[in-house]
Amino acid sequence: MIAHLNGMVAGVSPDGAVIDVGGVGLRVQCTPDTLATLKPGEPARVATSLVVREDSLTLFGFGTDDERNVFELLQTASGIGPRLALAMLAVHSPNALRRAVAAEDLKALTMVPGVGNKGAQRIVLELKDRLGAPGDYAGNGAAPGRKAESSWRDQVQSGLTNLGWSARDAEAAIAAVEAESDGAPVPDVATALRSALRKLSKP
Repeated sequence: MIAHLNGMVAGVSPDGAVIDVGGVGLRVQCTPDTLATLKPGEPARVATSLVVREDSLTLFGFGTDDERNVFELLQTASGIGPRLALAMLAVHSPNALRRAVAAEDLKALTMVPGVGNKGAQRIVLELKDRLGAPGDYAGNGAAPGRKAESSWRDQVQSGLTNLGWSARDAEAAIAAVEAESDGAPVPDVATALRSALRKLSKP
């Protein structure tokens, strides 16, 4: 298992990054929180989880070991694969997921595209005693963010479409987030994505 990568960021895209380790470029799929901390040409360390399938090897990258561990733990619940686990961490930080599961907050869990009410109930039932209490991981729930640059709208739109929303719906949600900010500083990518997902999840 590849536990982490320590190298130079060779490139960043809306759904992942390429880390140059010893002259080899390794592509990792990441959450918006992690992507917000990666800048091309700068060194970085990302915790990783390798998902092996018959026809593919996919490396997922995270800003903290805790985020990686929660990603792997989520997949032990029935019906949750790596893409859905990544989507859950795109919407909620590890500690937010712990709070939601501990409090049996189905509404928070169903904010994730692809998680319905029955799926949320199953997550609570199967993971309630395994995720741990939020207070046990204070300050370790999410990667430190950096302010998004001018491309934050493009990154959020790509993140939404990668999670299954149409480009039209994504654009409408982004416009709503912009209108809500009312001239305030541009949000970081992770915060903007979560706000857009909340708007898309409303009936």
